[in-house]
Parts: sequence; structure tokens; C-alpha cells
Amino acid sequence: MSAAPDRPQASSHRSAQHKGTPVTHWLPVLVHTPVHSQVAGPLTYLSTQTLPVGSLVRVPLGQRELLGVVWDSPTDAGANSLDPDKLRPIAGSLDGIAPLTPAWRQLVTFAARYYQRSLGEVALAALPPQLRDLNTLQLARRLKKHAKGADTAVPGSPITINSVALTAEQTAVLNRFDLEAGPFLLFGATGSGKTEVYLHTVQQLLASDPSAQAMVMVPEINLTPQLEARFMARFGPLYGENAVVSLHSGMTPAQRLKSWLAAHSGVARIVLGTRMAVFASLPNVKLIIVDEEHDPSYKQQEGARYSARDLAIYRGRLEGAKVLLGSATPSLESWYHSRPASEGGRYVRLEMPSRIGANAALPLVRRVDMNHQPKKCVFSPPLLTAIEQRIARGEQSMVFLNRRGYSPVLHCADCDWKSECPHCSAFRVFHKIDRTLRCHHCGYTERVPRACPACGNPDIAPMGRGTERLEEHLAELLASVRRPNSVSAQWPEGEPVRIARIDADTTKLKGELESQLARVHSGEIDVLVGTQMIAKGHDFRRITLVAAVNPDNALFSSDFRAPERLFSLLMQAAGRAGRDADISGQSEMWVQTFHPAHPLFEALKRHDYPAFAAEQLTEREQAAMPPFNFQALVRAEARTQEVAQGFLTAASAAVAGMAEADRLLQHITLYPAVPMSMQRVANVERAQMLIESPSRAALQRFLSAWQTVLHSTRQQPAARGLIRWAVDVDPLAI
Repeated sequence: MSAAPDRPQASSHRSAQHKGTPVTHWLPVLVHTPVHSQVAGPLTYLSTQTLPVGSLVRVPLGQRELLGVVWDSPTDAGANSLDPDKLRPIAGSLDGIAPLTPAWRQLVTFAARYYQRSLGEVALAALPPQLRDLNTLQLARRLKKHAKGADTAVPGSPITINSVALTAEQTAVLNRFDLEAGPFLLFGATGSGKTEVYLHTVQQLLASDPSAQAMVMVPEINLTPQLEARFMARFGPLYGENAVVSLHSGMTPAQRLKSWLAAHSGVARIVLGTRMAVFASLPNVKLIIVDEEHDPSYKQQEGARYSARDLAIYRGRLEGAKVLLGSATPSLESWYHSRPASEGGRYVRLEMPSRIGANAALPLVRRVDMNHQPKKCVFSPPLLTAIEQRIARGEQSMVFLNRRGYSPVLHCADCDWKSECPHCSAFRVFHKIDRTLRCHHCGYTERVPRACPACGNPDIAPMGRGTERLEEHLAELLASVRRPNSVSAQWPEGEPVRIARIDADTTKLKGELESQLARVHSGEIDVLVGTQMIAKGHDFRRITLVAAVNPDNALFSSDFRAPERLFSLLMQAAGRAGRDADISGQSEMWVQTFHPAHPLFEALKRHDYPAFAAEQLTEREQAAMPPFNFQALVRAEARTQEVAQGFLTAASAAVAGMAEADRLLQHITLYPAVPMSMQRVANVERAQMLIESPSRAALQRFLSAWQTVLHSTRQQPAARGLIRWAVDVDPLAI
């Protein structure tokens, strides 16, 4: 769109009001209001006509005009108690868009209540932002384009199941999926064919129900292009180009609106997306698939802090849809819930422990004891030799380090100065490619100083390594190695080794990630260096060696979830090696560690996730940690740490009285307010308070009752200077 849209105008509904049409109807309307405003429910507006619940409207609020949703009438207030003279009429309705379904509204209501957010915040955040910006004419044009796209689709056409040869394990899994109700946890090794199971379940659904829709979620945006390509190849020829749509935050507003309209109208049969897709309006959803369900990216960390995986389970139960969670390393919560029903399990566990292919095998895990390697070496001599052998055979290697940039910190040896961020409790990372020091939390960036700012010493040096420095060092070590002509006929013999880096810094530009991945798939790249972006989900057919060069940091973290995350990340990274059955027998995972005897690496060597999970669950049960206990965090942000902690401490003072009035609340434990692990970000001090309970119901009841206390405490003089506060239910980081 070349010009900015005009101020959003209403439909003809507004003009009727201007002509004196009597305004006699009361409409409860949800608008986007944060929980801090204490406007948690719908606001009442006047209308010249009755609109169905779920209709989209535009309403005035202050000096602005906002998108709203006509909602169910509040149960605690009636229209008779309101003064008609103080009510304002709606600006207009969005004609041509069908009302949102009761099931969708119930999903939003549950999410807002469970995660302690306002209804309007959850509901309006789930809608395409362009609905708020388009005027009537622009919206009409979008709907006209959508109608044309719907005419070219072929919904309800007969489908022929593609003749894909399924393994015995895949067949057994699909048979159980057909016979049982679920929810299901598909525990499948990397390369076992989980994606084909997803495709087959969708095929069966569309074949049996001409109006059914399916939702498939992935944890990260960079995984959607390859998944969309596979689904389009399977379903596009049968149902048209509108049969499969994507929904994620990386899309333009126009793309998101187009996909949302296709899903909302039922034209799109399959919706692929990240965590935001769980709120997509699919009136006929019958199947929900959550791939890599263990991934922490499914937990929203800003605004309404919801878990898309958990909401998928709830939505499936609400709408009668089957839910399939898939992972090679399930979250410990899902693994615990998939224990036998006789022991209280709630999920059905489906297992595919073998890779596809007669000779397919999981990679051999080799541990390198860095205590016995040359001091300060980054790549141990045995690992470097193994990489060179892969290059000589025309195979690819992948080096994994979950830290981007050149170096985590610049350091002066004379005065011990470090490149701290002046606005955050963190160091600015040295990026050599543009000679900057950059804070990855607040974005503060400046040029690298010529000398130490504290003492003037010109010999300031990088300390530690990121992927940028790792790439540079590896290029130096492999400078004398040449590529064989067996790699590919299109790449000449004797060329230098080609090394590529994929991380958040190298994939900022649109299309850059797809371009880099294409180079890897074509065989142009010999060694791939990157962060967790390359460690999961990608089907690299030529990689036979994966190396984790520095995984020890998470072994002794204060976060009780750190071992689980590290094990999952290493298992997922190992799964990138040997995905082609013809070369899987020579695939390896190298782990360089100073603690080779650690139980985590012992389990990794055997690819024994059940043993690792059993050990971790035993430790968590003894420590009363999730899933045996339920947690919430209340976080406060202020200009000073004293104000942030003071707000939380004052709010907790009322707990004793609440427990006396409600016995169920006696099972609540509140810990003292403490600074967050990242205490200061962008000159804002952050504190948190942990709340625990062995009863989910007790925790929810307490949080609901405590909202009033938090709001009243916010108004006290002691809370002056408080910027914001938020409740995080089922937090992933403590």
C-alpha cells in the first residue's frame, strides 16, 4: 500500500446514527486493555441494531477508535445499572466477517482467567493487527480478494492418499491414533518419520470430513518454510493454493490478514504457525499437532504469558479435536502425563524409537575430555581431524554453539575493565564484523573503543567465544584443506573449504535464512556453524558430524530446568547428523566437555531419554518442583530495586488474612521478593516473587483473589515509581 490508510472509518452503521436513527441496543464490547488498567471485562456501548456475539466492531475509547469484539454479557452487571447518557455509540461494524465462534471465545476466556490477564488483551492480540488499521474501503477490497481466492479453492474435493511407504512403527502409531481419543504424545527419535505421521493424520482427517480443518504448530518461524513446502506439495494440488496457510509474527500485516481470513472462513484446510496460531479462528478444527512440543518457544514471554502447548490441549478438549504432541525429547511435564493410565497418566504415549531406513542408525556420541587437551584450545585435535575427514569424503559437518557474536565481552587485563552495558545487568557483546559492542537485551550499541575507557590501555582483548569468532577460528584451522571434486560436479575441485554461519545476526534480512539453508542443502557448504537455530527441525541430508564445543555452562545452572533444556538441545543437534540412511552408519556427535562423566552425557551417549527423564523426575519430586508442584511468578519493574521489591513485599502482607478466610489458600507458599537473574534492563530494575502450591486449584484461586490486592497496592505511596507488574503462571525460568 503506497499511502498510509485513512483514519479507520466505520461501515454504513455510523451514518445511520448520524441521521438520527434511535440508539436502543446495549452491546458489551471487548477492547485491548491491559490488566493493569483494571478494565478487565467488556465495556458497554450503544448500537442502532443488535449484533451477534463475536462480531467485530470499531468503538471509540477516549480520543482513539479501537477494534473490538462483541462479547457475552457480563454476569455481574446489568444494563439497567448504567447511565445511558454516559454511554457512547459504536463507530461501526466490520461487515462481511463472520462472528467469532463460541468455542473461540471460550478459549480466550479460559486463557485470560488461567494466565491472569484481561479478556480484551488476549482476544484482541489474537486478531490480525491490520483489522484495526484498514478503513471501510480497504477492508472491502481485502474481502473481495479473499472471496476470489475462495472461489479458486476446491474445498470438499475427494482426496487420494499418496502412496507413501510407512514403516511398521509408523503404521502402529497411526492405528492407535485412529482407535483412541488422546491427547497423544508421539515420542519419536530424530529421523523416525514424525513429519510423515503428521501428514498422514491430516490426510485421513480431510478424507473423512470435507469441512474439517487442521492446525500444525512449530516452535520457531525459521521452521515454517520447509514445513509449508511439504504440506503444499502434498495438499496443494488437491485443494488449491489457499488450502495451506501460515500464521506467525514474521509475516507482513497484509499476509497475516489474508491467512487469518482464509482460516476464519474455512477456506484454509490446514494452518501452520508458531505459538500465536493456537488462537487462530478455525471454526471446524478437528486436529491439532504440536511439533517439538518440548521447545520453550511455545511459552509467550511478553504480555499474556501463555503456553501454546497447554492451550492446544485445552482447545482440543473444548472443540472435540484430537491433539498430537511430538518430540524426540518431550518436556518432562508431557512425559510425566504420558505415564500409564493406571498410574494417573492423562496422555497416550506413542513410540517410534527407530530411524527410517534399513541401515539407519542414530549417531555415535563421542565425548572429548577437555581436561586432557591442549590448554585453551577451542577445537580438540581429534575433533579437527574428524572434520577434515568429513570434508575429504565430501560430507558436511555442523558446529553448534548457543552464543552469537564474536565474543561475549571485551576485557582489559590491566584494570579488569569489561564491556558492561550501562543500562543493563549484562555485558555488551563484541561483534567484529561491524566493530561494535552491542547489548542483546536493550539494543544499546556503540563503536569499539580504541583503548580501555577506564585506564587507557590499548590492549583490550575479547574474552570468550561466540559463533562469529568460532567461524573465524575454524577458517584459520582449515585454511590448508581443500575440497574434493566428489562433493558435487558444480563445485570445482581444490577450492578452499566453505564455512557458513547461521544465527540471528546473519539472518536479519528477509530471505537470508532460506538462502543460507539452500546453500547447505545443495552441498555448497562444508561446515555449518550456528546457534540453536540450526540444531532442531532441519533435514540436512549430507551432515554426518555434529559438534558441541562448549555445552558445560548449563550443567550447574541455578535454573532447575537447565539440564532438561541442555539434554534436549544436544539430542536435537545430534539428530541433524546421519539423516540419510545410506550414510547414517558413519554419523557422529562430538561433545567437548570438562565433565565427561556427568550423568547427562552418559544418557546422551546411549540416546536414552527415558533414563534421563526418570532421573530428573525423581529429583524434581524430591524437591517438590513441577510437575509435582505448581508455580507462578509475580514480577515488578520500577526505577529502583527498592520500589520493585517493596511493591511485592507489601502485596504479600495480605496473604495471611486471605488464608484464614479460605482454607484452600493455606497450601500457598510465598517466597521473599528478590531481584531477577537479569536485574536491570534498559535502566529498569526488575524483581520477582515466587508462589508455589501442590494444588493447581488453590494456586489459581489465590491468584484470582490476589489481583485486587495487587491493584490496591499499586495505588499506595510506597509503589510510586512502579512502572508495571505482571503475573507469570507456570513460568519456564525462575
